[in-house]
Amino acid sequence: MADKEATVFILDLGASMAKKHSGRKESDLDWSMRYVWDKITDIVAANRKTLCVGVVGLRTDETDNKLQGDDGYENISVIQPLSQITMSGLRALQTSVKPNRTMSGDAISAIVVAVDMIDTFTKKLKWIRKIVLVTDGQGELDGDDVGDIAKKMNDSNIQLTVLGVDFDSPDYGFKEEDKAVTKAENEKVLKNLTEQCNDGIFATMAEAIDELDTPRVKSVKPYKTYDGSLTLGDPAKLPSAMNINVERYFKTHLARPLGASTVVVKSDQATQSTQTLDYDPMDGLEFSAVKQARTYKVNDPDAPGGKRDVEFESLAKGYEYGRTAVHISESEYNITKLETEKSFSIVGFVPWTKYEPFLNMGEVCVTHARKNDTKSELALSSLIWALLELESYAVARIVTKDGKDPLLVLLAPQIEPGLECLYDIPLPFAEDVRTYQFPPLDKVITVSGQTLTKHRLLPSDELAEAMSDYVDAMDLSTYGQDDEGNAAEYAPIDETYNPAIHRVNNAVKMRAAHPDKPVPETPASLLRFSSPPEDLIENVQSRIDSLVELAEVKKVPPKAKGRRNRETVKPISGLDVDALLGEDKKRTISEDNPVPDFKRALSTADEMDQIEDATKQMGTIVRTLITDSFGDSKYPRATECLGVMREELINMEEPELFNTFVRDLKKSLLSGALGGDRRDYWFKIRWSRLGLIDQNQSEVSKVTHDEAEEFYKSR
Repeated sequence: MADKEATVFILDLGASMAKKHSGRKESDLDWSMRYVWDKITDIVAANRKTLCVGVVGLRTDETDNKLQGDDGYENISVIQPLSQITMSGLRALQTSVKPNRTMSGDAISAIVVAVDMIDTFTKKLKWIRKIVLVTDGQGELDGDDVGDIAKKMNDSNIQLTVLGVDFDSPDYGFKEEDKAVTKAENEKVLKNLTEQCNDGIFATMAEAIDELDTPRVKSVKPYKTYDGSLTLGDPAKLPSAMNINVERYFKTHLARPLGASTVVVKSDQATQSTQTLDYDPMDGLEFSAVKQARTYKVNDPDAPGGKRDVEFESLAKGYEYGRTAVHISESEYNITKLETEKSFSIVGFVPWTKYEPFLNMGEVCVTHARKNDTKSELALSSLIWALLELESYAVARIVTKDGKDPLLVLLAPQIEPGLECLYDIPLPFAEDVRTYQFPPLDKVITVSGQTLTKHRLLPSDELAEAMSDYVDAMDLSTYGQDDEGNAAEYAPIDETYNPAIHRVNNAVKMRAAHPDKPVPETPASLLRFSSPPEDLIENVQSRIDSLVELAEVKKVPPKAKGRRNRETVKPISGLDVDALLGEDKKRTISEDNPVPDFKRALSTADEMDQIEDATKQMGTIVRTLITDSFGDSKYPRATECLGVMREELINMEEPELFNTFVRDLKKSLLSGALGGDRRDYWFKIRWSRLGLIDQNQSEVSKVTHDEAEEFYKSR
């Protein structure tokens, strides 16, 4: 069950909070509320009924609190009683938080009001109780009963945090010069109060606001994924089989950014009934949630418009098998599901040295013995120690619930102070593994089988040494410093935050609290490790220059655009060899050898009409192959010619020649003009994606991607 938490914010709204100090461009109240809005928006985002917030106004023009009948509680108002806060409540609270005209109001009395609110609301139940006081310390303050108040808060387990505007903080390194005597005395009283409170915090507001840029990682309470027996062998058949009662929890879980939902602007004509009958989680905002509906249609020539609506209940599942849909009825659907029973059994063991880390397939879970089960604790401890001594992992099959798909997991032993457990991570099945072969990096094997250790494609000893020095110089493992100035890791895991997650959180929180303000810049803490340290780059620049020189790194010239012009190799004599041999420059493409002839014709083409002529000849051959094909016997040759024709015209940047031809070819295929019904070859063209050349494939094409996709549809 989630922890219950009650927090009361005491906000100083006196007239002095409207002033600006220490060179800030915003008032002390607006500046201080950065911290308060950040905390409250976190609570709103959690959307938990057990996270309750109350707000007490200090130094307000009015008096509105439960203790106002007694002396000393004037100018203190309860702006919001303790309750769950929503976005509508946040909006209402923002309109109430503004500077007042008075300077009267006792901060100690406001704390007493907050203590009474918490005691009344939480009673003696198990709650986390917090009071946060935000003040500039300018008002009058009575510190006579500080000791009794601190004792009361300790008895009620209330944590007190005092955040002061421009309060002195030696640890943070801030001291306000020319401080008023009243403010200095108030600081001493409030600091004395926090020191007497258990877990009391006294800090300057600047420190609290600076810490807002540091992301707060959300800790998720682990939940049980398996509760049952861990077995080795079959306990039902073998008396010597191992059977240990265990519990399995998540150890790591993938964190994702906030997800956005589709909303619509609320209509002014909406009736009161539509706004109040249904629970709207976005109540109080100008948006409403969207309900999505889906309809299904099938082709029906007899229906109006050629399509007919069908009900969802009439749909059936069809599994794609090749190019055919295979139907399995709902009554037979159980044949596709494995009939599994809840189990966790060890199937084998593997040495540490034989396991490759790249086989890890998912999130880590932790397994330990069932609580208060001494026999299981002893048995699991024996297994863990045996795995450690043998330097081995266990491989287990787990089914978390009846009917769930089985998983293979790797069990790794772990012993920590006060904890002995098995960490497990999913292993891949055969279909999850992709095997690729690459040539070796340290040798070249020739066609004849000879092995070369020195080759232009292999790094020299000097290059390998320069690369090794460069990698060593870029080492970050000891580049940082700890608090004592000793070498430490530069980027520890607990200080590297996912910028995608926290950037979205920051933007949403800012827009929730201030809809009209622009989204702030990305905090520096999220960009800290986005690039190497500048001083480190400066130190290794000489090694980079050496590496570039030895590797002979050269700038690659930009790819030339425009029509491909191939230079013809001219003989030294300057004579036209083709003319002497009586060869005609007008190339003829034969049906027996069309692909080489077509490529040769394009390579020697100097004029546009020569390219058009070669394309026309190739098109005629494609049509002839389709027309003369007995069944689909000549379809592969026609497809090869069509593919070469398409590729070469893309390279020549003449896509319109091919597009014109393929449009006419489609009409001929579907109309039966090429030797009868040839629609089966049109399906081959669609399957091979040999349709129109669009702008993604050739910049000079006039066909858009959508037009090219539409072309594949038969008409």
